[in-house]
Amino acid sequence: MSVNTFLDNAKVMAKGQVTIPKDIREVLGVASGDRITFIVEGNTVRIVNSAVYAMQVLQREMAGEAGRIGLSSDDDVMALVKESRNEDENS
Repeated sequence: MSVNTFLDNAKVMAKGQVTIPKDIREVLGVASGDRITFIVEGNTVRIVNSAVYAMQVLQREMAGEAGRIGLSSDDDVMALVKESRNEDENS
């Protein structure tokens, strides 16, 4: 196991509920009221912070989009943002 790998366990209650151990919650960055996502791959389940996972999915989906529309520098991006803001203000 790597340095960042550790084991913990929890008991499944009658209604299928499980308390996520504190050290796992800290690693995931989740607190009371936050959402988690279960990713099932074969017989393995990963639990991830839903907000972090959603951002990772968005980043993967957007990868390369700037280049496809001709944005090759930070200046190009800033110009597009300014243009978009001007259009919003003029609408």
